[in-house]
Amino acid sequence: MIDTAVQGGEGAGSGIVLTSNGIVLTNYHVVDGSTAIRVKASNGSTYTAKVLGFDQSHDVAVIKLEGASGLKTASLDTGKAVLGEKVTAVGQGGGQGTLYKTSGSVTDTNEQITASDGGTGASAEKLTGLIETNAQIVPGYSGGALVNSDGEVIGMDTAASSSTPITGYAIPASSALKIANQIESGTKTSTVHIGKRAALGVEISTQSSTGFGYGASGASVVGTSSGSAAAKAGITAGSTITAIDGHTVTSPTTLTNVLDQKYPGDKVSVTWVDAQGQSHTASVTLGSSPEN
Repeated sequence: MIDTAVQGGEGAGSGIVLTSNGIVLTNYHVVDGSTAIRVKASNGSTYTAKVLGFDQSHDVAVIKLEGASGLKTASLDTGKAVLGEKVTAVGQGGGQGTLYKTSGSVTDTNEQITASDGGTGASAEKLTGLIETNAQIVPGYSGGALVNSDGEVIGMDTAASSSTPITGYAIPASSALKIANQIESGTKTSTVHIGKRAALGVEISTQSSTGFGYGASGASVVGTSSGSAAAKAGITAGSTITAIDGHTVTSPTTLTNVLDQKYPGDKVSVTWVDAQGQSHTASVTLGSSPEN
C-alpha cells in the first residue's frame, strides 16, 4: 500500500514488489506531484520511498523503499492475457489502509482508453494495449496487481470506468516491466525520466492565459519560489511564460510537458511577457522540484 503527501492533501494507491530490497512498480499517477511517499509492505513493515523514475505517457513509475530487505516478491506472468480467464485485482480500495481483492475475468485485450485522475480531465493520458476486466477496480487499486488463477501477476491495475457496472483496466505485466527495467538501468528516453524532476520555480494558474490584457497566450505565473531559476531571471507574478528553449508554451500542460524533458542543472532559454506587456528572454539553470 502506497500513501502520499501532496500539496493540499493526501493520495493513496498500491504497488507490486519486484525485488526483495524494495524496488516497487506502481502507476505514475499514484506518486505524481507527491512530496513524500510512505509504503506499507505485506510483512507489516512501513518504509519511506523515493521515485527512481517514471514514464508519464505510459503511467508507469518505479519507487525504492528505503532500508528494505527480505521482502516477498511478486510472481510475474509476462505472457498475453487470455480472453475469459479468471483474474483477481488486488489493491488499497478507497485508500483506507487495507488491501482488498475483487474477482472477475478478462473481458478484452489490447484496449485503448483516455484516463484522467479523479475524473477532472486533468493530466489526461491515452493508454493503449490494456487488459480489460469486469473485476470491480476502484480508486486506491491503482498500481496494484491483477493476478491469474495461479497467483501470477498478469497486469497492473490502472484505471476504471466512472460509471457502473465498473469496467477495469490494467497495463500488461510485460509492458510495465519493460519500462521498469529501463528505469532500473537508468536509461533515459523521450518518455522515461530518471530521478528528480526539473523545476523552473513558478506557481502556474491552472487556467491557460488567453491573451487578456497584452495578447500573450501561455502559462500564467501567479508566484515564484524564492531563489529559484524564475526568480533570479526576474519572472514575477502576472507574467506569462510563452516559450521554453524555442518550444511554444500555450498552457500549463505544455509547460509541464517541456520541463519533463529536462533535468535539474539543465540550462534553458525562457521567454515571458511581464505584467506590463514587455517581452523578455533569459537563460536559466533549472533547479530540482520538491514534487515527484
